[in-house]
Amino acid sequence: MAASDLAMFDKPQQKDLDRCVHCGLCLNSCPTYRELGIEMDSPRGRIYQMNQVAQGLAEIGPSYIQHIDLCLACRGCETACPSGVQYGRLVEAARAEIETKIQRPWYQRLGRDLVFRRLLPSPTLLRVAGAILGLGEVTGLQWLIRKSGILKRFGRLEQIEKLAPPVEFPSFFRQYGRNFPAAGERRYRVALLGGCIANISFARLNEATVRVLQKNGCEVVVPDGQTCCGALHVHAGIRDQARKQARQNIDALLAGGFDAIITNAAGCGSTLKEYHELFEHDPDYAERSRQFSRLMKDVTEFLAGIDLVPPTIPIGKTVTYQDSCHLAHGQKIRSQPRKLLKAIPGLTFKEMPGSDICCGSAGIYNVVNNEMAMEILEKKMASVNRTGADVIATANPGCMIQLRAGVCQHGGGQPVRHVIELLDEAYS
Repeated sequence: MAASDLAMFDKPQQKDLDRCVHCGLCLNSCPTYRELGIEMDSPRGRIYQMNQVAQGLAEIGPSYIQHIDLCLACRGCETACPSGVQYGRLVEAARAEIETKIQRPWYQRLGRDLVFRRLLPSPTLLRVAGAILGLGEVTGLQWLIRKSGILKRFGRLEQIEKLAPPVEFPSFFRQYGRNFPAAGERRYRVALLGGCIANISFARLNEATVRVLQKNGCEVVVPDGQTCCGALHVHAGIRDQARKQARQNIDALLAGGFDAIITNAAGCGSTLKEYHELFEHDPDYAERSRQFSRLMKDVTEFLAGIDLVPPTIPIGKTVTYQDSCHLAHGQKIRSQPRKLLKAIPGLTFKEMPGSDICCGSAGIYNVVNNEMAMEILEKKMASVNRTGADVIATANPGCMIQLRAGVCQHGGGQPVRHVIELLDEAYS
């Protein structure tokens, strides 16, 4: 089905809007409403505005765009909602409609084209970008730029630059096309999605994921034809490009005979599990996308659902856990990461107050809405520090980036680790 035919459905559907009864139980779960106390920056207020636009009572203007863009799409309101409103689906559709109805300034169009349509789907360009950034780290150029203070002249660029994750060499792209045998008897055959930026900034996490899966009787395949999942594109309203990448992933992985398709990135996982929503009106991919979504598993979800091989090496640390929004609220996965952490000998688990409140990462939200993201992060770090934990664990690379920035500004030097990295350490 042509992209132009599918674009007509890229707007909030009235049947989804009508599920909201405007009770307001979502308000306290919304980070932006908690910060600002403004009704239009709450889920209920944003749905009201979507309804006005859908019924032709309001236009898609600067005010509407501002309120929709300020949403983190953390989906905490979905957990709080007694009516089952699929708010994530609504806000993503609203952004898609904005994208098709407005003409952005030329510099925004150029930037979005470079990042979303060229860089993220291209392993070659990601490797080049990684090499350039890595060169800046190795030569000390990055340190020199930071010390010079020149970034302070460009608004919040200094704060945004601090969010840049370090480049890890070699990249995980070199593992594409490889099969990793199970350690011992093979119980499962799974595919691992490497992601996009994760291949150059979280390569060691991807490798740890392979090792942990192998340890638990999995033959791990890293399919060569895969690409960026399209989550950042969906969040930004660029659904045509998201569909293009989704088709590539479905074509590359669905016929592989896998017991599961695994991701270690919670933000990616929500979109991957919702590929069927991208293609619900596409007769060519509707059923195939549903099959793909049924196979998708977050790595913590998969491991917690099998007979886990007990880790044997003690980790004498106190660990607290930050729920990734798209894992807890989008995928309804809460107990599984905690189950894995508690399976590690010597590890003391300390629950964090408000662990499922957004840390402010939200894809690229901490870049485009940096001031709000940092205000949310400061409160999150206060909750972290109250636990007295030695280590902060989470299950999403985006959250790891944000929490590392939080440790630098408000923490006590705590390392930020993925749950799988801790499990890998307990196996190694």
